[in-house]
Amino acid sequence: MHVLVTGGAGYIGCRLVPALLARGHEVTVVDKLYFGDAGLESVKDRVRFYAADIRDVPPAAMDGVNAIVHLAGLSNDPTAEYNPAANLQINTEATIALAKQAKQRKIERFVFASSCSIYYTLQPDDVLRGEDYPIAPKAPYSFSKHEAEKGLIALADDNFSPVMLRKGTVFGQSERMRYDLVINTFTKDAYASRRLVIHAGGRMWRPMLHIDDAVEAYIATLEAPRSTVHRQVFNVLSDNFRVVDMAYEVRHVLEQHKGIRLDLQVQHVGTSRSYRVDGSKFHETLGVKFSHPIGTAVDEIWNKLEEGTDYDQPIYYNIRWLELLSDMQKRLKAMGNRVF
Repeated sequence: MHVLVTGGAGYIGCRLVPALLARGHEVTVVDKLYFGDAGLESVKDRVRFYAADIRDVPPAAMDGVNAIVHLAGLSNDPTAEYNPAANLQINTEATIALAKQAKQRKIERFVFASSCSIYYTLQPDDVLRGEDYPIAPKAPYSFSKHEAEKGLIALADDNFSPVMLRKGTVFGQSERMRYDLVINTFTKDAYASRRLVIHAGGRMWRPMLHIDDAVEAYIATLEAPRSTVHRQVFNVLSDNFRVVDMAYEVRHVLEQHKGIRLDLQVQHVGTSRSYRVDGSKFHETLGVKFSHPIGTAVDEIWNKLEEGTDYDQPIYYNIRWLELLSDMQKRLKAMGNRVF
C-alpha cells in the first residue's frame, strides 16, 4: 500500500512510519512539525514529506495514496482545554474534512486515532466499557474525538471504509518522546527524584497500550480485509490498571532490574478521571495479541534517560510546549515577525 500518515513525526508516528516501510509499504507524511522532524531522521530519504497543518492538507499529499492513518491532532485533555475552539477545528472538523477529501480521491481505508478517554468518568468504578457502552463525553478532548467518529461513520459506504481505534493510554520510548504519559512520567520521576507521587489515591483505572503494540494495531487494521474492519469501532489496549498499581509495578521493575529504591507518596487529592475498557473485540476480530508489558517500557525509558536526556525540556510535555509556542507566536507578532 501507499499510506498517508498524518502526524507522522509525532510520538506514535515516528515509530509507525519505519514499521510501515519495513513491511514494504510506501509512506507519505503530513505533519505541522510542532515538535520538529528529528523523530524521522533515520527514514527521511524514504518518505514523501509535507510540512502542513492538518486543516490545510495539500492535495498533492494524497497522490497515489490508497490508505490513511490519521494521527494528527491535539492529543490530550490539557492541550484540548487550552484552546477548545482550536481543538474542535483540529480534532473534529479537520478530521471530517480530510475524510471527505479521501473519499473524493477514492482512498478506501481511513484509520482514525480515537481514544478510550471518551469513556472516562470522574467517579472511579469497575464497569468494563465495551464499544457499545453508552457515552456522551463533555470534556473538549473526548467530545472532539467522539464527534469525529460520528462524522466518519456517516461517510462510510461501499467505497469508503473508516475504522476508529479507541486507543488506551500509550506508553514507551519514542524518537519523539513524551514524558507526560503516566508510565513515562512515573519512570522519569523515578529517575529524577527517586520518588513517585500518586494523586487522588491512585484509584483511577487506565487502559494501557505499549507504543509498539499501538503500531502493530495500526498495521493490522490497515492490512485486514475490508469486511473485517469496515465502519468498525475498536477499543485497543493491552490491559487495564489502577494508577496506584502501575506505580508499584514501576517501583518493582526498577528495584529488580536497576537496584533502585523508590519512595511512593500517595496523596488523596486531585482529579480522578477513570475508565476501565474492554479490548476483547479487537483481539478476537483481528487475531492480534499484544506482548509488551510495562516492564519492558520502563527499562527502555530508563536506559535512554541514563544516556543524558534533558527530560525537563518543555518539548517533552505537550501542554508546556504548546504554551511556549503560543507565547512565542505572540512575541514574534509584536516584533513584526522579525527576530533579527
